[in-house]
Amino acid sequence: MSDHVSYSYYVGDNGLTLFNFGPTAFQNLMYQAAGDSETLPFLGRTRSINSIVLLSNGISFALQVVIFLILGSFADFGTWRPNILIGLSIVAFGIGFGWLGVHTEDKWHVGVGLYIVGLIAYQTTVTFWTAAFPGLARNTKDLRMKAEEYAEGRITRAEYDFVDMMKRNELSNTAFYTQSVFEILILAVIVGIMFGLKVNESEANNNWGLSVLIAFATGVWILCAIPWFLFEKRRPGQDPGNTNIILAGLKQLKYAIVQIWQLRQSLAYLAGYFLLGDSLNTTVTVIGTLQNEIVAYNSLQLTYLLIVGIAAQAVGIGAFWRIQKKFGLSTKTMFMVVAVCIVILDGWGMIGIWTQSFGFHKRWEVWVYQAFYGLLVCPWYSYSQTMISEVTPRGKEFLFFSLFSIIGKTSAFIGPLVSSAIIDDTGNNSSPFYFLFALSLASCVFLYFFVDVEKSRVEQEAFLEKEKSKKMESERV
Repeated sequence: MSDHVSYSYYVGDNGLTLFNFGPTAFQNLMYQAAGDSETLPFLGRTRSINSIVLLSNGISFALQVVIFLILGSFADFGTWRPNILIGLSIVAFGIGFGWLGVHTEDKWHVGVGLYIVGLIAYQTTVTFWTAAFPGLARNTKDLRMKAEEYAEGRITRAEYDFVDMMKRNELSNTAFYTQSVFEILILAVIVGIMFGLKVNESEANNNWGLSVLIAFATGVWILCAIPWFLFEKRRPGQDPGNTNIILAGLKQLKYAIVQIWQLRQSLAYLAGYFLLGDSLNTTVTVIGTLQNEIVAYNSLQLTYLLIVGIAAQAVGIGAFWRIQKKFGLSTKTMFMVVAVCIVILDGWGMIGIWTQSFGFHKRWEVWVYQAFYGLLVCPWYSYSQTMISEVTPRGKEFLFFSLFSIIGKTSAFIGPLVSSAIIDDTGNNSSPFYFLFALSLASCVFLYFFVDVEKSRVEQEAFLEKEKSKKMESERV
């Protein structure tokens, strides 16, 4: 898979469709259907709009666990991964265009389905695409040369590991930066479309505008995905032998769960990753619901906000990579900077529990939030994934990415469900920040003190050597 082809797909899979505007369209229709009460019947009881959004979010993540259990390990066998990603992409395309038929308040129930399935499609496509990065890095010309130098004894293992780490960060950050730059251009076109549809003239126009921009961004995704569909190099994975591929995948996943107990550093990062990831995902959802209320679901205002956020994201990821490259900083160092910023974000929201003058209640705050989130929090989506590759044994990338995704999704529905229950109990849409701040802070402290990448590399080598010995013994038998 060439760099340009992989970047092309990632530019299209930017989240504008099902991660940004899809949830807004869903919440907007519920707001109109609810009227002055701002409540609707959902899953057996009357709930607030924010509570329904969080519950739907939790359901989406719970379903993702099942999907990763079925499909996750397939990516390690044969040439399944491209086919899985193509299939998931087609589902996402269908959901994106499906919003064209859902833009009136009476169809908010349909919006629930589009929202849940849309999040599943987006999250799974990103996960399967990201899992290719370690293999892509190790197949670059530079790293192949370093591998030869290491094999010949001209460089140490530590030197090779450092080059490997930097190459993975380079590819991940470059992809994220490229996506951000093109995303700004896409949003600029969307602004023109919104003016053409006169979204500010009526509620109906605004509803239709949200559906159209989701469909437009979906069309861009398709155009960007075609080169990847056609030209990606289908490198073979493991041979399942005579075992049914479904059983082989599940056995391998079970094997990973059992064996990860030998990889203590991988296990430690797994724990911290799913706790902090759960907190961030829920935080973004809660702030998103508050932001939508502040700007009254205006599609043009939301587009302007996203332009600021994505521009800040491009600057942030570019700055993070330049600083890392210049000073030779580790992946964990960069990751921890982002983790601290997530804690600050939740602290900001927590203040809003006690006062209406600060804490995501004012219009100016959502503009500052977009800049802060883009500059200092969005690098999470690059560095958290690169950190997975740091604690993953070579040749087991797809299996361990699937394992991390499964554990991550298992935890990711806990945060939204707890936050939804807190809102239902208190009636305060900011009240989940109590829980989220504590979760972020605890996760940040745990990751700093209990994850050691150098120790992880030693554990990985021992793990692979032990596996190699077992394989040789079984072949002799």
